[in-house]
Amino acid sequence: MNVKVKQRIPLKIKKMGINGEGIGFYKKTLVFVPGALKGEEVYCQVTRVQRNFIEAKLLTINKRSKFRVEAPCEIYDSCGGCQIMHLHYNKQLEFKEDLLRQALKKFAPAGYENYEIRPTIGMQEPLYYRAKLQFQTRKYKDVVKAGLYAQNSHYLVSLKNCLVQDKVTQQIINKVARLLGKYRLPIYDERKTAGVRTVMIRRSRKTGQVQMIFVTGRKLDFSLVVQDLVAEFPELETVAVNYHTSKSSEIYGDKTEIIWGEKAIQEGVPDYEFFLSPRAFYQLNPEQTEVLYGEAVKALDVTEEDHLIDAYCGVGTIGFAFAKRVKSLRGMDIIPEAIEDAKRNAKRMGFDNTLYEAGTAEEIIPRWYAEGYRADALIVDPPRTGLDDKLLETIVRYAPEKMVYVSCNVSTLARDLVKLSRVYDVHYIQSVDMFPHTARTEAVVKLSKRDSTRLGSERTHKG
Repeated sequence: MNVKVKQRIPLKIKKMGINGEGIGFYKKTLVFVPGALKGEEVYCQVTRVQRNFIEAKLLTINKRSKFRVEAPCEIYDSCGGCQIMHLHYNKQLEFKEDLLRQALKKFAPAGYENYEIRPTIGMQEPLYYRAKLQFQTRKYKDVVKAGLYAQNSHYLVSLKNCLVQDKVTQQIINKVARLLGKYRLPIYDERKTAGVRTVMIRRSRKTGQVQMIFVTGRKLDFSLVVQDLVAEFPELETVAVNYHTSKSSEIYGDKTEIIWGEKAIQEGVPDYEFFLSPRAFYQLNPEQTEVLYGEAVKALDVTEEDHLIDAYCGVGTIGFAFAKRVKSLRGMDIIPEAIEDAKRNAKRMGFDNTLYEAGTAEEIIPRWYAEGYRADALIVDPPRTGLDDKLLETIVRYAPEKMVYVSCNVSTLARDLVKLSRVYDVHYIQSVDMFPHTARTEAVVKLSKRDSTRLGSERTHKG
C-alpha cells in the first residue's frame, strides 16, 4: 500500500464504526476517521498506516451530513469521553442499532439474519445523566486537575463543566481538586506512585446521597479535605479510601476502608430500594436503568414456580426486579462486598427466597446443580469482556428454559451468541441508550431453550 503518514487524502464516508468514527475506503483500504459522519465527503491526513487499515485525522468537510450538529461541549474535541455528540440525537439511536447489526454480521451466530432488532430506546433529555465517574488526578505546576485522559494519551483533560456528568458530582469534584491543592496532598504521577491517583464520586438519583473514594498509593491524611467537603455538601454520605500500590492500569487496589460517614448510600428504582457500598457496581445512568430493568422483566417473563439464577448479580439490583415474581432467586458475584450488600438489601426488603454467594458463576452453578438446585430461568449482566468461556460452557450444559442476556458491549454479545445459539433461540434484541453521545449502548436479549427434538434433528443433520 503506497500511503504514507502525513499524506492528505480525500475520502467518502460509507459507514460509522464501533468507536463512532467515520469509515471510508482509500485505494480499497479501510480508513478510520474520528469525527466524520456517514455520507460525508472529507479531506483528511493519515496518522497511522497498518497492513490492512489506515487511521486519519479529519481536516475539512467538503460535503456535510445533514445530521451533523454543533457539539455544545467546549472541550469536546480534546476530551474523548463522548464520541458522537456531533451527530443528531435521533441518528445516534439509529447508529447504536446499526452497531448491533454490524457485530452480528461479523460473528454470525446461527440465524442472526432473522433476529428482531428493536429500535433503541433513548432519553428525553440526554444530558447530565451520568451519576458516577472516576476522575483521574494530576498536578500541573501547583494546580491539581481532575478529569479524563485524552484518547490514546497521558494528557489529562480537566472536567469542570461536563455536559453528561451529574451537576452535583461535578461541583464536588471541582471542590475536591481545589482542596487537594490547598492542603498539598501528594498527587500521583508516573514517577511518584504514592499519591492520590483517582477520585470516584457517585450520587444516588433516589435520595441524592453522595459517596466518594480516594484511590491512593499510600496512607494519607484526608481529614481537612473531608472536613471542608462535609461543611459545604450535606449530601456527602460516605468517604472511603482505596489503596492501589501497584503500577497496574486497574482503577482500584484490593483494600478499601471507610474513613468518614456511612457504609453505604441508598438508591432505588420505582418498585424497591437498595444499598450501595463504595465499590459496588451500579449502572452509570439511573434514569435509563429503570428502563433497562423494565425491559429485562418483560423479556424473561417468569412465573411464580420458576427458580432464577442472577449471574454477575452485584448488589442484587437487577435480580430484585424478579424476586417477588419467582419461587427462588440465587445470585453470585466475585466482589465479596457486593454480595454482603445483596444479602443486606434482600433482608431489608423482606425477601426470604434469595441466596447469594461470593465466587464465580462457573464454579458456583455446577455445585448448586450437584446439590439438587435446578434453575428454570437465568439472567446474565456481564462486564464489557462478556461471558467467561467456562460460564458459557456451563450455561450451554445446564441450559435453563429461558434466559435474558443484558449486554454493555455489542461485540462480546455477538461473540457469545455464537455458542448460546446452539441451544437457544433469540427472540429479539432491545437496545437501550444508557450512554448518550458515546459510541456505547446497552442491549437486552430474550432467549428461550430450543425444543430438544429440534436440537436433536439439527445435530443429526449437521452430522
